[in-house]
Amino acid sequence: MITAHRWRSAILSLLTALVVTVGCGNAFAADERVMTEIQQLASEDGLEVRFKLTGKVDVRTFQLKNPDRIAIDFDNTVPAIEPGSPPENDLVESTRHGLVAADRYRVIFRLKAPASARVEHGSDDGEETVALSIAPVDGAAQNSNAAPQPVAVATSDNSPSVGGAENVKPLLIVIDPGHGGDDNGAVSKSGTHEKDINLENARVLQDVLEDYPNVEVKLTRHGDRFISLDDRAALARRLGADLFLSIHADSIRYKTLRGATVYTLSDEASDELSRQIAASENAADRFAPEGWEANEPEVFDILLDLTRRETVSFSEHFAAALVSDLSRRKIELIKNPKRSAGFRVLKAPDVPSVLIEMGFLSNEEDEKLLKDESWRRQFASAVASAVVGFFRGGKGEELTNRD
Repeated sequence: MITAHRWRSAILSLLTALVVTVGCGNAFAADERVMTEIQQLASEDGLEVRFKLTGKVDVRTFQLKNPDRIAIDFDNTVPAIEPGSPPENDLVESTRHGLVAADRYRVIFRLKAPASARVEHGSDDGEETVALSIAPVDGAAQNSNAAPQPVAVATSDNSPSVGGAENVKPLLIVIDPGHGGDDNGAVSKSGTHEKDINLENARVLQDVLEDYPNVEVKLTRHGDRFISLDDRAALARRLGADLFLSIHADSIRYKTLRGATVYTLSDEASDELSRQIAASENAADRFAPEGWEANEPEVFDILLDLTRRETVSFSEHFAAALVSDLSRRKIELIKNPKRSAGFRVLKAPDVPSVLIEMGFLSNEEDEKLLKDESWRRQFASAVASAVVGFFRGGKGEELTNRD
């Protein structure tokens, strides 16, 4: 009799073989590793996790905040199993996993208490093993006033290093200045075009982000040209982006409404305002030339759904952290600033994505700020701090002593 667990494993194994052979979207490389087993064992200190793979693999561990989690990334790896739930232990509450890029598989451990991670490599019966030890941090690290601890990085040559940016794959952020070309986006009463505001603010954000060590930034457009919503998301996937930020400054009939909003993807809008904003942004493709859409079949729905669920969850956590940082840096926010709707530009299944409405061109005060160089720098600094802090732990400005 085939158990449900064995059936799921068989399906995932078959999907993995198909993906490696055929590919879906971004083709998988010939040297892909397959993860064949994940064991989670409670220990005296916390949790021991043992991963088995078909070959040597580069891995990285790092901390995620809001909520506190430990993540481990496996390069060029696809799963043939599910991690399941952790056994009863003092540190790890739950486990989730998924592809966060075409060439990167991630397992995330949600923490009950402060913890650190250590990685060791080995072999077992001809298979490569990666052992992840999750243990309590010492008293100094548990102190909320302690300086952020460096992130441990381990590679397949079994030589762990700590904190050095040169040992870490660059953090790749794709910034998408909304609209462009024939699509002006919103137009203010005084004639300011949203497409121009978006591009100028995206350039400032790129400059600020690239001041941080080992951060790479790409823009979906550098000039005044039209790009379809799907092509914007596809660029982020093709580049293997860690995060996709779509930048906007919309207009709404409520002239007194002002402040920034952070949106994530959902099938149903969180409220009527979000539905209206999403409808406005999704209408951008009416400017696309006839016949631009490519009919790409939705392949391997099970694997894509697994990836999409993890990506949406990751995006939600980042959006919450971003709203918190914007508020902390005194950026004006609308009421209930974290919202969601069916934004087409956010639908990449394997790239965490959020849409930022910086303010409203229909509000005169917001329009003045959106055109002000000092405010642009303040806004960009707040977003950059949130991005770097979320991916690398601590606060972005603390990592580089920016302010």
